[in-house]
Amino acid sequence: MKVAVLGIGLMGYRMAQRLREAGHEVHVWNRTHERAAPLADLGATVHTSAPQAAAAAECVITMLENGPVVGEVLFDLGTAQAMAAGTLVIDMSSIRPAEARGHAARLGERGVHHLDAPVSGGTVGAEQGTLAIMAGGRPQDYQRALPVFEALGHPTHVGPHGAGQLAKLANQMIVGITIGAVAEALLLAAKGGADMGKVREAIQGGFADSRILQLHGLRMVERDFTPHGRLSVQLKDMRNAMATAQEIGFDAPITQLFESLYAAGEEHGLGGLDHSGLFVELASRNAMQ
Repeated sequence: MKVAVLGIGLMGYRMAQRLREAGHEVHVWNRTHERAAPLADLGATVHTSAPQAAAAAECVITMLENGPVVGEVLFDLGTAQAMAAGTLVIDMSSIRPAEARGHAARLGERGVHHLDAPVSGGTVGAEQGTLAIMAGGRPQDYQRALPVFEALGHPTHVGPHGAGQLAKLANQMIVGITIGAVAEALLLAAKGGADMGKVREAIQGGFADSRILQLHGLRMVERDFTPHGRLSVQLKDMRNAMATAQEIGFDAPITQLFESLYAAGEEHGLGGLDHSGLFVELASRNAMQ
């Protein structure tokens, strides 16, 4: 397929690379041109504008920071207007479900199809093609997108427009809350005199085991908070979850608590750390190094 990728950051770069390796004709654009330029060596066509990239493609992937940025790139920069009728937009950014539904409606008025298909798995999943892909939209558009999705990971159609973003919010609620639970538990063990690393080893294989304990727990033990997924992005997702909960009249007290903890971490200068850096915020509250 002729695929455009708009947004060449940590995730978008690796996704464009995977698509190129799968044999797709790939067109790319990024606001900072230098980040996209190396993809030319892999056979991708690097464009100087988003409308130019989109006009060359039958499928346009957006991998952007948030809902307002997606809206700006699609509609304010003239990208949607440059697409031919029948083009399929796959928004793989993490935004609010209501924003996804709004974008789908506006694109539909132009004869452009839409899926909201956020992902989970981070840069490692993007590089290895093992992303969990949660897609919302029409079944026929999902079927059409499968050659693209299968180059990137494991897709699941979860419902109509906006449902993909609801699934991603559920994912991020679980991730954000579990990071906090692992951090607090390991810190409690250390405060009481136990070896934090050994405690992590001891509880693996039991009911408390999880990918978060294995991967993020190790980052906590090693104090390695090099960003794979930034704390500031986790905060954005928790805030999107709370905004969506308010829209639909859902009480989410646990998510609300952790939204406030991640917000405190960002206020204390931790936003650029990995989201497991919530450990640093919780350690500071307990006067621990």
